[in-house]
Parts: sequence; C-alpha cells; structure tokens
Amino acid sequence: MGNLLIILLVSINVQLQSPMYYFLSHLSFSDLVIATNTLPNMLGAILLGGKKMTYLGCITQLYFFSGTTVTECFLLPVMSYDRYLAICNPLRYSCIMDLKCRICLSLWPWVLGLTLNFTIVLPIANFNFCHNNIIDHFYCELFPLQKLSCSDTSFVELEVFLFSLPMFICPCGFIVGTYVYIFLTIVRIPTTTGKQKALSTCSSHLIVVGTFYGTLTAKYMIPSKGHTLLINKIVSLLHTVFTPLFNPIIYSLRNQDIKSALKKVSCKK
Repeated sequence: MGNLLIILLVSINVQLQSPMYYFLSHLSFSDLVIATNTLPNMLGAILLGGKKMTYLGCITQLYFFSGTTVTECFLLPVMSYDRYLAICNPLRYSCIMDLKCRICLSLWPWVLGLTLNFTIVLPIANFNFCHNNIIDHFYCELFPLQKLSCSDTSFVELEVFLFSLPMFICPCGFIVGTYVYIFLTIVRIPTTTGKQKALSTCSSHLIVVGTFYGTLTAKYMIPSKGHTLLINKIVSLLHTVFTPLFNPIIYSLRNQDIKSALKKVSCKK
C-alpha cells in the first residue's frame, strides 16, 4: 500500500514530477513486485499450514523475485547518480537529466535484471529432484531448491557467487564514489540551511541502500554452507517484508514534498 501510494502520488502530482521522484517510483514498483510475488504464498502457507505450488509456478516465482532484486541493485546507483548531479552540478542538472536520459537510466536496470537472471534460473530449472518435494521456506528460493535437488548444484552456487560480486560490489562502489563527491560538495555549501536541505535529500537514500545491500550481502555473498536454513529464512523475511515496508516509510516520513502531496490529495477528497 505504501509503495503503491508513492507511485500514484508521483504520477498525479505536478510537484513530484522531478527525476528524483521518477526514480523513486521505479524503486517503489520493484518493491511492489517483490512483495506481491512472495507474500501471498507465504501468508497462504502460514494460514493453511502449507501451500501447494506447481513446478512452473515455483520457477516463475524464483525468476521474478531474483530478477527484480537484481534490478534494484542497479536502480539504487542510478538514484545516487541523480543526487550527485543535483548537488554537485546543479546548473546543468536539468539539461543532463532530461526526459530521454531519465527513461534510459530507468530502463537499463530492468533490462539487465530480467535478462541476466536467465543465466541463473535456467540451470536451476534443469535440476533433478529425487527427494521429497516439500520446500522448507516461505517461497521458492535458490538454497531450499538446492537442498531438494539430487543434481550437482556446486556450479550454480559458484555462478551465483561470481555474479553476486559485480552485481553488489560495482553498484556499491559507484554509490560510495558519488557520495564522497556529494559530501565534499555539501561541506563547501556556505549556509547551514543549504547543507541541511542537501543532506535531507541524501539521508533517506543512504538508509535504503544500507538496509538493501546489508540483507543481500548476508543472503548471497556468504556461501550456503556458512548459514543454516533458519538464518536464511530470517534474512529472506527481512528482504521480502522489511525492506519493501521500510522504504516507503523512510521516504514518506523524511520527505516534505511527499507529505505535502499526500495532504493535498487528502484535502481534495
């Protein structure tokens, strides 16, 4: 509901028609996909004590979950680049971040996320399952499927680890680099009000980056032998429930523009 509200506010409110909120709506949409892809099955399993799922449905859920996660990995650096341009190069910001640039920067994370994901999901789809067919997890996920398979899964585990390195380290490195320049620019701003305004636009994004990459590092950068299934469930719960819930709360509570837009919509009703 929170992510859907942000998408609707950005779509209908003229005050929120800036690149920053345009990219925020894409982040909200990716969180919405992750939540709607996993939570209905999870709630059904909790209420019914288990839930049946077809093999095709399981692989489809795995594809969209992991694909959207990869998309978000590339979308967060795009948002940091937008903040870098707005703070470090404000006079040219509107010229550089025009409509064409916005569309290109928002599309390539989705294209990369949904295409690169095939290289991981296809080998998993070819696993042989000769044990029981009960997944001890909230949704169809890599590590529980590995435990059910009687195939050699070491190649897929190595592939996931090797793909995780550039997908996590490169975006994180880019974000750190942009924020070094941002903070150096903020320090040189002469007025306290200007510094506070610049910091307020970055703090929400940094909190979201920290929670998102923190959960993914614990989940994928540590080999499956390094943690138990219970720990994997806890980290998965943080990623699928806490992060999509946390993002709209952070952006709505710490953002005056979104508060103002929400009040206008409420007053009209």
